[in-house]
Amino acid sequence: MAEHVEPAVVWETVRPGIVVVTMERPPANALGPTLLDGMHAAMDAAEKSGDIRVMVVRSALPRFFAAGADIKHLSSIDAESFTAYGDRMRDVNDRLASAPWISIAAVNGPALGGGLELAMACTLRVSGPNGTFGLPEVGIGLIPGAGGTQRLPRLVGRGRALDIMLTARQVSATEAHAIGLVDRLTEGDVVSSALELADSLTRGSLPAQLAVVATVDAAFDMTLPDGGAFEIAREQALFEDGEAIEGITAFVEKRRPHFG
Repeated sequence: MAEHVEPAVVWETVRPGIVVVTMERPPANALGPTLLDGMHAAMDAAEKSGDIRVMVVRSALPRFFAAGADIKHLSSIDAESFTAYGDRMRDVNDRLASAPWISIAAVNGPALGGGLELAMACTLRVSGPNGTFGLPEVGIGLIPGAGGTQRLPRLVGRGRALDIMLTARQVSATEAHAIGLVDRLTEGDVVSSALELADSLTRGSLPAQLAVVATVDAAFDMTLPDGGAFEIAREQALFEDGEAIEGITAFVEKRRPHFG
């Protein structure tokens, strides 16, 4: 059964360990306070359930993933409220990026500004042919302030990130896939493709998968020796306290491992 946070977000556990979070704030899923509150509520519910392994974030709108910040809201607030609004957007993205599950953005249309920042906060991104991607904030005198200037260069490199942000242009799904902004490109239904990926992820060890994400992310922030030491520590911890013993035993016994 789906649970609702009206009128902006719906979430549903579609099969064991996989929850689909759906944004539905017409006309374009602008990331206003209501939608952001709904995202927090969906993550609250996922944490409370304690058994979520993969979260798929999608849009119910046929022509948009998320159009970004709510410009009408921005036009009516003062500097103090602007700070609070920006903090709320960053809180959603940072919480999604550090969640104890793997997240997949299923992009079916434009993911612009804060919408792209939300998608980049997910572990992986799957796009259909109609996906477009951009950070157009310079066009209104701002910068991508909810993680965009930090996450985009890590995904596509400095030069490509500057090209996208300084020109405020929109990148096609094909180009986004070619430069590493999109991880999987499908000609079919994007949610179905994201769920196929989610199914494959649930067959692995979640602690090991989260350790992979953490160690890969560390490569961007640490020296090679420090990153190597971090990698060794995480691998040792998985052997001592994770699911490695079950995985090794299952391999020897030629059976599928029973991961948490």
